[in-house]
Amino acid sequence: MPRPFRHPAPLELGGAELRDLVSACMDRLAPFLDGLNEQPTHSLDGSHKVARAFDEPMPERGVPFRRVLARLFDRAIPVSLNPASPGYLGYIPGGGLPSTALADLIADVTNRYTGLWMPAPGLVQLEISVIRWFCSLAGYGPSAGGWICSGGSMANLAAVVAAREAKLGEDIAGGVLYTSEGAHHSVAKAARVAGLPRRATRVVPVDASFRLQRDALAKAIAEDRTAGRRPFLVVAQAGSTPVGAVDDLAALADLCAAEGLWLHVDAAYGGFFLLTERGRSSLAGIERADSIALDPHKGLFLPYGTGCLLVKERATLRAAFSETAAYLPPSQEDADHWDFADLSPELSRPARGLRIWLPLWLHGASAFRAALDEKLDLARDAAARVRALPGVRIVAEPELSLFAFRVEPPGMNTAELDAFNRRVLARVNQRKRLLLTGTTLRDPALGEDVFVLRVCVLCFRTHADRIDMLLEDLAEAIADPRG
Repeated sequence: MPRPFRHPAPLELGGAELRDLVSACMDRLAPFLDGLNEQPTHSLDGSHKVARAFDEPMPERGVPFRRVLARLFDRAIPVSLNPASPGYLGYIPGGGLPSTALADLIADVTNRYTGLWMPAPGLVQLEISVIRWFCSLAGYGPSAGGWICSGGSMANLAAVVAAREAKLGEDIAGGVLYTSEGAHHSVAKAARVAGLPRRATRVVPVDASFRLQRDALAKAIAEDRTAGRRPFLVVAQAGSTPVGAVDDLAALADLCAAEGLWLHVDAAYGGFFLLTERGRSSLAGIERADSIALDPHKGLFLPYGTGCLLVKERATLRAAFSETAAYLPPSQEDADHWDFADLSPELSRPARGLRIWLPLWLHGASAFRAALDEKLDLARDAAARVRALPGVRIVAEPELSLFAFRVEPPGMNTAELDAFNRRVLARVNQRKRLLLTGTTLRDPALGEDVFVLRVCVLCFRTHADRIDMLLEDLAEAIADPRG
């Protein structure tokens, strides 16, 4: 018989071997966590060289684990944006709550299957509980349901499919959906994946507060009906990505009810502010939506890869996604026991709910509520102080924890101002204490496209000291934006 090959890391790890591997990970992760305040918010120097180093063939034989870790922590991880940093104020931050890693470790090692209820009733039921917590938060009743997915893009896709099925049926010809200029690009992509042509997505203008104009929407719907098209869906924003705008959800719900349209609210960024009193006020009317997209990896600070779709009537998801096969057990008929395969495009899926359930039980909802209230306070304080800087105009006020602004020294035209603001952005980011981002949008105050800077306060590690740094770095950059 051939002599067995002695591999440095056998596939069948025992408990002691796994403990050693986890311990080696912690030797790297603990200093990473403890040093986050001093780490740069971004470092992309040498990115092409690092990328080339990882463009390599599959290894035939394993290498010691600490050498693998060294490659990750010394080369791959440092050359990147750092969303775990308290200075990460760009895009929509995902904080990376460390306790979620414990849930992922448990889920991955035990390897339970949760696409159906029967193989893991306890794990599926705790995920159902999580969804019911979210439904209650949104103001939905007992017939509501949902699905935990990878993020807002997948949630928006499933919502478009559910709306298409409910409102258009098998014949989708002439179907039209409506959204605003501030909608996330995943909405248009979802429509295409759902089989609708590009022309089926109509973009409706926004008002001075970047909210979808109800009257313009009503006019577009009437025009499409007159032309023989079939309006079926309105996608509203509860915290738009460019400026954090929240549409008038109650007014849009009234219009959709009168027109017989499905109302979907993209609350991927803003939805979990429902945990706070101010958030509930801003998002009033969300309970009347037919579906809601949420991102726990935003407003609950979890690591990337955690999204959620809620629907007012769970039956609408089942009508859109349920299929049968002889090799599968019968679908659950008990209203309290759900098969997620009947409510989503997925059959194979991990125990995704555990990464939400465990942190909520460990920390309690009050900890998340307090952190979100702090972010609301920080954003308002930051906007007030940024407004006081020379030449600054707030383009979009902080409805939640995101605002946009523009530096406008006198004597410059639009193109020159855009270039000036890009230099200010580059100068702030050059110090690497903070990461800000910008975007081009149509400014209602000017009636033209302009470049603006954005501040989004959503990392649970971001506190008042980073807002102080923001003001220091901005003031310096505005005074001398040459870079």
